[in-house]
Amino acid sequence: MLSKEDSFKARIVQLILRKEVDDALEALSQHYKVDVPRFKVGMPKKTGGKAGCYVPNTKTIHVASQERLGDPFVILHEFYHHLRMQGGKHKGTEKFANRYAEEFLTAFQNAHRYSFRVSYGHGN
Repeated sequence: MLSKEDSFKARIVQLILRKEVDDALEALSQHYKVDVPRFKVGMPKKTGGKAGCYVPNTKTIHVASQERLGDPFVILHEFYHHLRMQGGKHKGTEKFANRYAEEFLTAFQNAHRYSFRVSYGHGN
């Protein structure tokens, strides 16, 4: 059985895969008790071909294209930057933002493995 935290993480990934990014950001923000970031398709100038970025002074997560709307890694990576910017100072690194996103993806994968085992009677 999945922990409550892993179930939450899996649900967030599911929302992003469905391109329900606003709902995912709302749930994440409530979970961590932070303001909901803005979200925009299209990158600010001088971002050099990145898939996404977070702009702290506008509290906005940008993604490069409509296709990136359904990319949980990009959305969660940038949300990590939003989360770590609370109080006006950046307290995170790219490595930790990657790790944060990977934790959600792992929880999603584990949820689907668990669901398959239960559905098909393969035990835990």
